[in-house]
Amino acid sequence: MTRSWRFSTLIDRHRALGSNLEDWSGMGTAWSYSGDPDAEYTAIRTKAGLMDVSGLKKVHVNGPHASHMLDLATTRDVEKIYPGKSAYACMLNEAGKFTDDCILYRTGPNSWMVVHGSGTGHEELTKAAMGRDVSIRFDDNLHDLSLQGPLAVDYLARHVPGIRDLPYFHHMQTQLFGFPVMISRTGYTGERGYEIFCRGQDAVAIWDRILDEGREMGIIPCRFTTLDMLRVESYLLFYPYDNSQKYPFENEGPGDTLWELGLDFTVSPGKTGFRGAEEHYRLKGKERFRIFGVLLDGTEPADEGAPVHAGGKQVGVVTCAMYSPLAKKSMGIARLSVDTAVAGTPLEIHNRSGVIKATAQPLPFDDPKKLKRTAKG
Repeated sequence: MTRSWRFSTLIDRHRALGSNLEDWSGMGTAWSYSGDPDAEYTAIRTKAGLMDVSGLKKVHVNGPHASHMLDLATTRDVEKIYPGKSAYACMLNEAGKFTDDCILYRTGPNSWMVVHGSGTGHEELTKAAMGRDVSIRFDDNLHDLSLQGPLAVDYLARHVPGIRDLPYFHHMQTQLFGFPVMISRTGYTGERGYEIFCRGQDAVAIWDRILDEGREMGIIPCRFTTLDMLRVESYLLFYPYDNSQKYPFENEGPGDTLWELGLDFTVSPGKTGFRGAEEHYRLKGKERFRIFGVLLDGTEPADEGAPVHAGGKQVGVVTCAMYSPLAKKSMGIARLSVDTAVAGTPLEIHNRSGVIKATAQPLPFDDPKKLKRTAKG
């Protein structure tokens, strides 16, 4: 907690639920509650859950050169993003290696909001803005409440006209309970969900009312680390926990390519001129590893950082794992050697408790066609 320099106005709510407010990205975050994490995971997969993800950093980018600057700093062709639409993008360094991911929200012709995690996104934006007619402002008053799950739209439809018509990766300026908010159809769970961006002074009232009114629907508060269970199934990476910053290569500095992470889809077709573009394209086919899934025998989850073996040698490491009480499967995200990142490859997970047999499995495990999160109506 001593490292935290950012504070959610919901800290008292989190403490009442049993959280010690562990640090994430400078903010005291509800990594744990005193309740059952499986119940929270199940709520989001079958009903809905509410999380405080205000630790995400919100950066406003405004001015005549805003689009040009974002075009330089990120992998997306930003001119294809119109006001009310958003896009998932990555940022690279000059070596073509991943430094952060973000969502770009276009809020007006020359107005954007960039939301990123614990990487160097703010720094990358600042570098790209040098010498350009653009302002960059970090906004720590803006809170982000994430209502995720199949019943999220049913709850919000009681209060927000037109919410059912909001497409995936679009956002709207509206009111909720009389408070000004921006609601975005995005999330980090693999389910249909919404992020409610609100002022810090309104966050407690919005949080309390959603949980109070949503109780009859099964909506419950969820800890931040419930996302680990959801992201394993849904192939959602979390910097730096899946990256070489945590699992470094011998005699190499940190940094992974988008080809290795499976994030090359974030580069708009044919786009050049973004930071690291030349190296990004040059490194295609030179992958040192691939992010891939592992499906374990039995019910024991892999340890975080568990070595993965095949043919008597280590071929990778598990970065995040879980046992799904719904799918009745034990699964994980792993960094595997290129030759073993093939569906059906027999593997061994070397847990502290012993060796568990496993097979390589393509990601995502859940909803590979993204039908849930993109559903209409």
